[in-house]
Amino acid sequence: MPEFSSRTPPYRHWTSKDYLQTIRPEILTRFDEEQLNEVQRVLDQAISKPVPKIVDLRFVIDLIFSKFYVVLLLGKDRRRRPRAYKVPRRLTKISNFVTAVILLVNLNLFISSVVLVMAYLVKTAIGINLSDGFHMQDVIRCLS
Repeated sequence: MPEFSSRTPPYRHWTSKDYLQTIRPEILTRFDEEQLNEVQRVLDQAISKPVPKIVDLRFVIDLIFSKFYVVLLLGKDRRRRPRAYKVPRRLTKISNFVTAVILLVNLNLFISSVVLVMAYLVKTAIGINLSDGFHMQDVIRCLS
């Protein structure tokens, strides 16, 4: 019988049958077939189905005194029902868009800088010199 605990594998998608198995057996035996089918139908509608994401970034920041997790998901909104609340103002929509763009630009810059640093380190480790006789001291001398 599945249980919801910290030992559950991360990112596992629970089905309606998994949720039904968490009901105590003495209560589960009281349901007839029609009731079980109806409960399972409602659970199937309520449980969101996993969909592929454009960006699925998950990591943990482990500090001395506490542990934090960060999840960044980016994908198409495929909810069947509209949000329970309306976004109040046009300014909120604009600020949400600007925030998303800033996040994506920062993520792009971070990944690009990591790739460039790694390429430079690999180039240096292999011993490739792209400019013979040219060093940073020459640049500093030219600027002063």
